[in-house]
Amino acid sequence: MQLDLNLLAALDALLEEGSVAGAAERLHVTAPAMSRSLGRIRRTTGDQILVRTGRTMTPTPYAIAVREQVHDLLQQVQGVLAPSRELDLATLERTFTLRWHDALVALSGPALLAAVRRQAPGVRLRFIAESSVDTPELRRGEVDLAANADRPTAPEIHADRVTETHHVIVVRRDHPLTRVRTVTAARYAAAEHITVSRRGRLGNALDDALARLGHTRRVVATAPTEGAAFEFVRGSDLLVTVPESTTRSAATHLGLVLLPLPFDLPPASVYLSWHQRYDTDPAHMWLRDLARTALADPAKASCQAAR
Repeated sequence: MQLDLNLLAALDALLEEGSVAGAAERLHVTAPAMSRSLGRIRRTTGDQILVRTGRTMTPTPYAIAVREQVHDLLQQVQGVLAPSRELDLATLERTFTLRWHDALVALSGPALLAAVRRQAPGVRLRFIAESSVDTPELRRGEVDLAANADRPTAPEIHADRVTETHHVIVVRRDHPLTRVRTVTAARYAAAEHITVSRRGRLGNALDDALARLGHTRRVVATAPTEGAAFEFVRGSDLLVTVPESTTRSAATHLGLVLLPLPFDLPPASVYLSWHQRYDTDPAHMWLRDLARTALADPAKASCQAAR
């Protein structure tokens, strides 16, 4: 059966108004057009719907029986095809899944959660660990927001670069590099290094930059997270090179020292990524705005949440 949803609206108006003229006025169509719609409804249902009794029209028993159902169906259809864009945060109940780099969870996660709880106490956040391989959770809808240093390449994944930061060297307090006047590229390369890579990669863009200067460093280990790398660093003469903004707090809390990198390296960017299906979802748009603020300026986000 070929269904015309316009007939549902016409039937609802006819049953509410009890006349062709009234229904036509309600739907802003001509009386002849409404008469034609009534004829189509009669042929589709096999019922007269409205019958003339004197100067008025009376609904049939079938029409009376389905009146409320027709009205409810029309409301449901309108809700699906023209959803409300209003967002009631006070009553919103939803769980969002976020796959963020572990350093970003530690740095910006608390500020984001505080802002969410202040505005929408019924919303829950699930921070999950990054995988050692590329995963399609964003595309499958299993992850709402990703945040890391990788710009997505799939066309259906949208992303904003929310912040960037320069790299620094992290060493223990009495490391030999803390006792020299200037950390040169040669001294940096001569030290023993640990890298941070959830995939266990021993090399990265640092090695390309050093090679252009004629130096090669020795990487003796990798760690999957910056927090794990710091534990290696604070008990040895190893050094690790990491983004400054995401690691300063954790490094200084452990009594570690941050030193400037002695050569130019492109800044580390942070991208917030999501699937295009959520572009116009009001709740997702609200969360993205809070996440941008938390990632770009955690202190500002914390102050806003406190207010």
